[in-house]
Amino acid sequence: MSADATAKLTPRQGIFIAEYLVDGNATRAAIAAGFAVSSADVTGARLLKKSKVAKALALRHARRVDKLEITAERVLGELAKLAFYDPGKLFDESGDLLPIPQMDDVTRAAVASLDVEKRFGKQGPSTILKVKLADKGSNLERLGRYLKLFTDRVEHGGRVTLEQLVSGDSSGDTTERDSEPEDRNVA
Repeated sequence: MSADATAKLTPRQGIFIAEYLVDGNATRAAIAAGFAVSSADVTGARLLKKSKVAKALALRHARRVDKLEITAERVLGELAKLAFYDPGKLFDESGDLLPIPQMDDVTRAAVASLDVEKRFGKQGPSTILKVKLADKGSNLERLGRYLKLFTDRVEHGGRVTLEQLVSGDSSGDTTERDSEPEDRNVA
């Protein structure tokens, strides 16, 4: 944080910012900063609305993103790896699981977990390998939503009256009224 941004903050606001950046929970951050537990939810929300706190949070967040080199391009690239990996690349020509160092980057990224279980049975020791892979379907869906391939559209015809909106009944077209319109011409 710049010296100007730090100078404007009270010590409790500084603690609140540091704690808020841990998990994004304003109530917990307000309590950790020493504010009353009974009103921490309100205090946390109020602190987030203060311009100097918001600016300091934005600055710290931007620094974190820069430090970790998090970019939209990098995130989308990793998401694409998880959506488009080829499970066949886990195995060699004889169908045996490749050692992890021999897998390409995309295939390694798709491995969510690897369980190795060693058993000793009548025929001697054996090893059971369980490989859990990233869910291609959900990652494809994430990419599709980002590219707006799966936008939901709501189509409707006719008019909806205020009464229908209030009552939750939007089933009918209201082209005709049940009662006569009021005569607004008063003599």
